[in-house]
Amino acid sequence: MTHKIATLLRIFVIIASGFFYSSLALLSAMFEKDGRLYFYSGKKWAQVIMRVCGIEIRVRGERLDQSKSYIYVTNHASMFDIPTVLATFPRVRIMFKKELSYVPIWGWSLRWGHHIMVDRAKGSEAMKSLERAANDIKSGGSVILFAEGTRTRDGKLLPFKRGAFTLAAKSGVSIVPIAINGSFKILPKHSLDIRPSPIELIVGTPIETKNIKTREDEIALMNRVRDIIARNYREDIE
Repeated sequence: MTHKIATLLRIFVIIASGFFYSSLALLSAMFEKDGRLYFYSGKKWAQVIMRVCGIEIRVRGERLDQSKSYIYVTNHASMFDIPTVLATFPRVRIMFKKELSYVPIWGWSLRWGHHIMVDRAKGSEAMKSLERAANDIKSGGSVILFAEGTRTRDGKLLPFKRGAFTLAAKSGVSIVPIAINGSFKILPKHSLDIRPSPIELIVGTPIETKNIKTREDEIALMNRVRDIIARNYREDIE
């Protein structure tokens, strides 16, 4: 019973803080252009979630030059992956499906803010989204892409999709492979039972993409990145 009450309280705080910080982000998107308050709101929301849920984020691996733009490519095992990334990396954009933009306040802050909306129902619109993302990155921004396209159901790494690597080819920005470990244990897909546990990020060495020219190059890069993440990925950590 105690665990259930704790879970309900955590869910309430997640929703309430999400409403507050999304409202702040939506207002900031209307009045500021540089996105400083917008990205701050997202980071604070993510930090609140991790604190309330008792989740420690551990970062290992490469130390990145945060003044540069990157395409962060990672696995996707839990709803906690996004707040983990937002709490860790400054001013990072996410690519989100169009349907989420209809959610009051939260979805509106995504649509009218600095993140990148993708209409997956239309191939031409999805390609335009990649073009917009490439332009944003070139002008000084980083983006996070979950290369599997969806959350794993069983904790196993899924096949990767080419979108992240097409984006890399269009932008010429380095890809950073990141393995997110431990998040599946905290909240598997189709579950609301939050079980506090550490999350570990293993950050790989940035990979240059300026010589990625053809479809074959993109596929080779995709396989290389997946191999790196697969070597570092663990469903559970100590």
